Amino acid sequence: MFTQADNDLLTRVGPGTPMGEAFRRFWQPFLLPEEVAEPDGPPVRVTLLGEKLICFRDSKGRLGLVDRYCAHRRAELFFARNEECGLRCTYHGWKFDVDGNVLEMPAEPLNTPLLKEVKLKSYPVREWGGIIWAYMGPKDRMPATPPQLDWGLVPESHRYITKRLQETNYAQGVEGGIDSSHVSILHSRLEPDPTLPFRERQVSISKHVPYLAMDTSPKFFVRDTDYGFLIGARRTVAEDEYYWRITQFLLPFYTIIARTFDDGPMMGHAWTPIDDHKTWAFTMTWNPVQPLGNDIDENAVHAETLNDGSYRTKLGRDNDYGLDRGYQRLYNCSGMAGGIGIQDAAIQESMGSITDRARENLGTSDSAIVSFRKRLLKMARDFESGAEPQAPSHPEWYKVRTAGVVLKKGVDFQEGAGQRLLAV
Repeated sequence: MFTQADNDLLTRVGPGTPMGEAFRRFWQPFLLPEEVAEPDGPPVRVTLLGEKLICFRDSKGRLGLVDRYCAHRRAELFFARNEECGLRCTYHGWKFDVDGNVLEMPAEPLNTPLLKEVKLKSYPVREWGGIIWAYMGPKDRMPATPPQLDWGLVPESHRYITKRLQETNYAQGVEGGIDSSHVSILHSRLEPDPTLPFRERQVSISKHVPYLAMDTSPKFFVRDTDYGFLIGARRTVAEDEYYWRITQFLLPFYTIIARTFDDGPMMGHAWTPIDDHKTWAFTMTWNPVQPLGNDIDENAVHAETLNDGSYRTKLGRDNDYGLDRGYQRLYNCSGMAGGIGIQDAAIQESMGSITDRARENLGTSDSAIVSFRKRLLKMARDFESGAEPQAPSHPEWYKVRTAGVVLKKGVDFQEGAGQRLLAV
């Protein structure tokens, strides 16, 4: 039985919470380089793990992530001047560098001891793999690099990364990302003949994988790993064969969607907590062996966002995510033509910003969901007891991939997929 206390432990990520403090041991992806591309450009408001910060790129191109409020009178540094390797508060002119050091105090005596005594809170920042990352934990435990996820290791021409604002807790995003059974329903297409029963009308979302519509109730197998767990969703495709949709969950909030064919692109997500109720949903498409072509996003996994810096989706709560009842009757299960990204956002946000998991009724298709909750709750409780998470200090553990394979019955899915599951 999942209790309210469990739900609170899973979803509360602010400073001082067990989950939030455990998350701070990991590097956090939080901005796209385009958001702070210009040296001395406008500073960017950031909220990360419930903490209000400001990010900027200084005159030398160095990135800083510091307390959003000036150490003097707490004026917001969003209004600061970004100039000559520092942010200058426009209230009294106190100026801070990327490490939070005070460079100038124009309204104070020239040699004031405050220059050495005052320091603005700051966090290390890295630009790696097409994303900007922050480390918010103890400096002596900072991993040398962000996790070596496959999409960060390929050349820039081989990857495409977007982000969108999702108005839910991070866990709802992760749970959607590891839920293989909903792909056959929520994302299915329909033959436009309403006289047929629903199941006879279903067409797979992928032209490469018709099996998703052939068997809509897969059997799940979850294997724990050092970095998270591996999920094998088994569908019957012939008398002596299974189709295995093999996906990955990587601590604390990464998901990799099953690859549809061996030389095609892969897709994944990072669900970075803004606070308890909002998440940055990063979506990655990449191909390890060749540059991406024009069909980067055949099924619109990358949701289209507003061009105002908010990263809110164009189709959202205010317009019911583009729901069209006529389209729903004829062409797909969801009635949303915006694609997979919008369909996922609509359903996950419809649950509320923090869903009441104590009121759910889980089935056999929810094995991965149960494993995720147990793994995260254990990490938080172990942290409370003094045990540090091990995955952050092993970025090499994250060099893994996914696969979609047809195997003979009796062949173990992990062994059958073999080298396909390794990023080399």
